[in-house]
Amino acid sequence: MSDRKVRVRFAPSPTGPLHIGGVRTALYNYLFAKKLGGDFILRIEDTDQGRYVEGAEDYIIQSLKWVGIEPNEGVGFGDGPYAPYRQSERKDTYHQFAEQLVKSGHAYYAFDTSEELEALRKKLEAAKAPVTAYGSAVRMEMKNSLTLSADEVASKLNAGEQYVIRIKISENEEVKVQDIIRGEVVFSTSLMDDKVLFKSDGMPTYHLANVADDYAMQITHVIRGEEWLSSAPLHVLLYRYLGWEDKMPQFAHLPLLKPDGNGKLSKRDGDKLGFPVFPLEFKDPKTGEISSGYREKGYLPEAVINIIAFLGWNPGTEQEIYSLEELVGAFSMEHVHKAGAKFNFEKAKWFNEHYIKTASDERLANHILPLAQEKFGVNDLEFLKKVCALLKDRVSFINDIVCANSFVFAAPANYSADALKKLGSPNLTGFQNLSGFINSIEDFSAANIENSLKQFAETNEVKLGDLMKFTRISIVGDLSGPGVPDLMVLLGKEEIGKRINSFLAQQ
Repeated sequence: MSDRKVRVRFAPSPTGPLHIGGVRTALYNYLFAKKLGGDFILRIEDTDQGRYVEGAEDYIIQSLKWVGIEPNEGVGFGDGPYAPYRQSERKDTYHQFAEQLVKSGHAYYAFDTSEELEALRKKLEAAKAPVTAYGSAVRMEMKNSLTLSADEVASKLNAGEQYVIRIKISENEEVKVQDIIRGEVVFSTSLMDDKVLFKSDGMPTYHLANVADDYAMQITHVIRGEEWLSSAPLHVLLYRYLGWEDKMPQFAHLPLLKPDGNGKLSKRDGDKLGFPVFPLEFKDPKTGEISSGYREKGYLPEAVINIIAFLGWNPGTEQEIYSLEELVGAFSMEHVHKAGAKFNFEKAKWFNEHYIKTASDERLANHILPLAQEKFGVNDLEFLKKVCALLKDRVSFINDIVCANSFVFAAPANYSADALKKLGSPNLTGFQNLSGFINSIEDFSAANIENSLKQFAETNEVKLGDLMKFTRISIVGDLSGPGVPDLMVLLGKEEIGKRINSFLAQQ
């Protein structure tokens, strides 16, 4: 395969919001292709029309655009020579391959009804059979082209009777799958069933469509999640039975994402532990349920890229902060782990904090503008840029600039009881002229304000500590927040004076 141009694909199904594990799969495909000068394709595998969710396809496209891992070609990104990239638009191409397998003896027509299949399932479960599905152990007891005469089969087909086409799995064979990450993985056909390749509704199943499209689109490497490893032997057999074994892609099955070292990362885990499992917010069109997203939570896309890059891969160095371009240069499949990758929420916050600190004030201001307008009616971008400059070193999420710092946008409605207790009962007489004094400061810079406040404390015989506590509580309503001089510069003399006088009036 060394003479073939590297071509990889990300092939999600539009059955709901794109999981963050899917974004990682897309990222690894992207990095692998870019590193080797290849192509990265987005293919939508929508053969299961019964599970189709409205809006899910667009959600996938917007998610990839938001994180910045855009395919060279595919649905939503422009056609290439192998279009169309939506399987429902390719359905006329699959039946020929299913028929080819029937003619070569590697597949067969099955006419069993749903009631007959349910009866078979119960029978196998009761017998505690190793494979509780349609396969070599029971196929000769069922209603299919292996047990019916050629005339009976032809009659049923001519009459338009419903059927499926099943692959015919040989008994007691070993199927070897060469995996870039896991090495050689051996499967026994005695534990495999005769999967349906072509359904009665005229659509292929995932397995046939997946293999046929990878072959047609000249995919050289299939990089996907570990949950697909069990399907790999079936796909290897399909390549062999269809005569395409010399063009079979190399496989790499990525480790699962785990919330705490156990089980697969789920939405419930995210809700429980306080982080999203989807890149963007998604509203289920059927239930109305809203799933939170990294973007709406206040993550920057480059932070999400950095977070998921390390979920299963390590460059072998001490470096942790990587741009997308740096990841392309550093990435290799040899450094992808076999074991499940644990999601570390605190580490995710650390990445996001880093990228917020290094982001431009203008970019952050544009991000928080809708939120500041919605909550406080503030739409002054220049003011918001100053807010971001002051607060971006103090937050974990962009939205916290607004949501956790309301005092920047509005005077405190009440004052913290703990803060008032720490302030104690100083002589308020010394603070009566503070607003007027602040208004008289000509050089209203943070450094000069700090010196001026020291002078005020000396002149009015109040403790500097009490003065700073009093001023901070007046401005913030609490004893936390940025430095008092910096806050005063941001809010201006008039606003600071109003807040001090309001606080005094309530004491």
